[in-house]
Amino acid sequence: MRTSLLGQAWRIAWKDLRVELRSLEIVTTMVFFGVLLVVIFAFTFPQNQPEVARNAGPGLLWIALGFTGTIALGRAFDRERENDTLRALMLTPVPRLAIFLGKALAMTILELAVAVVCTPLIALFLDVPLFSYFGALALVIFLGCLGFALVGTVFAATLLKVRSRDVLLPIILYPLLIPMLSVAARVTKMLLGSVSSTGKAIPPDFDQVWSWMSFLGIYDAVFLVLSMWIFEALVIE
Repeated sequence: MRTSLLGQAWRIAWKDLRVELRSLEIVTTMVFFGVLLVVIFAFTFPQNQPEVARNAGPGLLWIALGFTGTIALGRAFDRERENDTLRALMLTPVPRLAIFLGKALAMTILELAVAVVCTPLIALFLDVPLFSYFGALALVIFLGCLGFALVGTVFAATLLKVRSRDVLLPIILYPLLIPMLSVAARVTKMLLGSVSSTGKAIPPDFDQVWSWMSFLGIYDAVFLVLSMWIFEALVIE
């Protein structure tokens, strides 16, 4: 029976995730680095100025996800390259598009794993109410991690045979990710609401929240289409 494109993509992703579950090489490094960033920043904010930490918490979350995601992208295709199995992967009877989607899906799951660890730590150390609107926060994090994975997987494949790829990847990647990361941090901050002069919590303006969140959805959709269009040409080269 013929497997659907999404089914083939999931098999590629599950292959990468199984290898990672056996070694825990990438996810351990990502989580450790993310926790380290959170702890360092938590100790630098003044404890007697909670508004400063409240404003900085969302940005810290997306800085941690961006930096740790770069670590994972540097290893996205390295196992195939080091073991000389990339050609075998390309010769498998699945579309090249399924390989891209599988790699991006695996990368998204790794990013989400880091978010699951770092988000509660930021809420705890900085006393930031990140979970006041859990459903909206989860959607923002998912859209942000998905966009990061889609863009990053393409460039990780582009620089696969370049010796200085670990240096070039962030230089090429971050200019395209800055709009998405900025909007994701902005939406996360908006979900915190605000505090009046009397100390009363003011809920967020969800019209603006959904407006900015739609930008993340459009960003993901645009780069999904572009990535699907150019990925095959990149891996052939």
